[in-house]
Amino acid sequence: MAHYSIYPERSTLHGSFSKDFEPVLTIDSGDSICFTTLDAGWGLEPFTAPGIRKRFEPRERPKDGGHALCGPVFIRGAEPGMTLEIKINEILPGSWGWNSAGGFPHPVNISLGLVDGEEYHLNWKLDRDVMIGTSDKGHKVTLRPFMGIMGMPPDEPGIHPTAPPRCCGGNLDCKELTAGSTLYLPIAVSGGLFSVGDGHAVQGDGEVGVPALECPMDAVHLEFRVREDMKLAMPRAKTPNGWITMGFHEDLNEATIIALNGMLDLMCDLYGFERKEALALSSLVVDLRITQIVNGIRGVHAVLPHGAIK
Repeated sequence: MAHYSIYPERSTLHGSFSKDFEPVLTIDSGDSICFTTLDAGWGLEPFTAPGIRKRFEPRERPKDGGHALCGPVFIRGAEPGMTLEIKINEILPGSWGWNSAGGFPHPVNISLGLVDGEEYHLNWKLDRDVMIGTSDKGHKVTLRPFMGIMGMPPDEPGIHPTAPPRCCGGNLDCKELTAGSTLYLPIAVSGGLFSVGDGHAVQGDGEVGVPALECPMDAVHLEFRVREDMKLAMPRAKTPNGWITMGFHEDLNEATIIALNGMLDLMCDLYGFERKEALALSSLVVDLRITQIVNGIRGVHAVLPHGAIK
């Protein structure tokens, strides 16, 4: 099993998904990669003032119009209908980050009456030795880093934006996908063409301010395996705390049903339950959480804690 490294440079960066992108690396199932990533906004340094900082250039629109992603990676043997297993071994944030709220016409800001005036901006210093972030205004938060985007392109022509989550991954924004977790994604195109980016030092369920604590990542160590024995319609994950199934839809109610449907499938696989039996027990031990409400396509994840069913 081989180990590789990918760094952010012109040949490895893109801001969209497409099955037509040339891979920057080809690996075998079982290989691992350590990625170094920019923050979602292609930043090379902290903001010196709201909206002002040095960003990666040159960029090509529309290919580079979204979050800064590293990849894509071609995995030999990965074919549509199979599942890509991504083991998240380590995530080390950089030394700085930022977040903001209000001041622009996002639907959340419009609904809360926070469009007018300047954007409220915070610069953060990140101490990964103690996993504490400190803002330029003195706030302190505990860091829990994860990658907002891990995914592959759909089997559709053209260039696809990074913002929405899809069945084959993308902007999942699930805060549970920390180091020690394993993400399972349906493969839509030959080779998978996996990309990663949008590092978050910490985020609450919902990502309600639109950005999370956006930051570059010094090391994102991922291990890949092609699973022919697992057939999935939507992403699934196993974390140190429990199993997760995900649902995405413009309608939050529909996203909820998709996540719950996936959880019933999982419980039937794990325990041999009938679906009504799985639903009865889900009502006792499964938690439904709003993953994010800010990407146009809403996300819901269902959580089954380990050991909840004896």
